[in-house]
Amino acid sequence: MPRTKVNEIELEYETFGDSDDPPLLLVMGLGAQMISWDDDFCEALVGRGFYVIRFDNRDVGLSSKVEAGEIDIVATAMAAFSGEDVLAPYLLSDMGDDAWGLLDSLGIDRVHLVGASMGGMIAQTMATQQPARVLSLTSIMSMTGERGYGEPDPSVVPLLLERPPSERDAAIENSVEGSRLIGSPDYFDDERARDRAARAYDRSFYPRGVGHQLCAVLASGSRDEALRSLDVPTLVIHGTVDPLVSPSGGEHTAECIQGSELLMLEGMGHDLPVHFWSQVIDAICSVAARAEAASEA
Repeated sequence: MPRTKVNEIELEYETFGDSDDPPLLLVMGLGAQMISWDDDFCEALVGRGFYVIRFDNRDVGLSSKVEAGEIDIVATAMAAFSGEDVLAPYLLSDMGDDAWGLLDSLGIDRVHLVGASMGGMIAQTMATQQPARVLSLTSIMSMTGERGYGEPDPSVVPLLLERPPSERDAAIENSVEGSRLIGSPDYFDDERARDRAARAYDRSFYPRGVGHQLCAVLASGSRDEALRSLDVPTLVIHGTVDPLVSPSGGEHTAECIQGSELLMLEGMGHDLPVHFWSQVIDAICSVAARAEAASEA
C-alpha cells in the first residue's frame, strides 16, 4: 500500500474508486487500524459515487510510531478526570494536521469527512481547522470532549486502561472479548471480530500507541466553542446502547453544531455491524447531497 510523508511522519493509506469522484476520508478511532473500515463498507461507498480514502493514524498500523516512551495511562486518566492538565506526546489537532497533509499529498482540496469514535473527534477537529475545505462532516459514536457528555460506563473503563497481552492467541482473544463487551449486543459477529483481530495483530501490534492516542484525547479538551461556530453540513450518528461513548456524546455533538442531523441507531453499541451499514451509508449520502445542494444554492 502507498505511504506519504506529512509532518515529519509517514502515513500508510489506501484508496478505493475513481479519483474523479467526490473524495471521502474515513478516520478511524483509538488504536484501530484503517482495516477496521471494512473493505466491503468502503466498496459500498464507492458504489454510491465516492472516492474513498482510509489511512492508519500515527502510532497505529503501518504509519510512523512516535517515540515518547511508556506512559502511565491510569495516572494520566485520573489527572484528566480531576481537571488537571495532561501532558501528551501530541494532540488531536496534530492528528488532524496529519490527515490534512495526506489529503494535500493526494491533491485533494475539499473532502467529505467521516470519523468513528476518536476518529470522529479528529474529523471534528479537522472541520474546525479548515472548514472551507470540508464538504460535509459525519461524526459516528463520538463526542466533543466536553466533560459530562459521552462518558463511558464504568464496566468498560478497564478496556481503555489495561495493557493487552502480547502473545498472539491471547491478544486476539482479548480483542474479541473487548469488542463483544462494547459492541452491539444483538448484532455482534464473533467470527468477523476474530478475523479482524487476527489481521490487525499480524499487521501491527503496538499497544504503546494506544496510550499515546488516549493521552491526545485527554489533553485536547473540549471542542464545544469551536463546533458552535462551525457552519458545515453535518451528520451525527450514535448507537442507543453504546457503553464506551454514552449516547449523550452524540446528542451533545449534534446540539453544538448548528443545523446538524442526529441519527440514533436503536441497538447499536460502540461498533459498526453489517446490520447498520445501509442506514449509515444512506445517511452519509444524504448529508453529502445536502452539502451539494447548499453549494449550488
